[in-house]
Amino acid sequence: MGAMPEWTMLLANVGFPSAVAVYLLLRFEKQIAAQTLAIEDLTRKLETKNEEDN
Repeated sequence: MGAMPEWTMLLANVGFPSAVAVYLLLRFEKQIAAQTLAIEDLTRKLETKNEEDN
């Protein structure tokens, strides 16, 4: 057996990147939701403007 057990290596190689990805996803979730709402609002405004122009 090496200096580090196999599960420790697995945790270091898979667990840490997974934890960082989850943290970032949770942190940016509100910003992504706000951008989605802004895009939907812009789409509605463009559709209304196009209807007025026709």
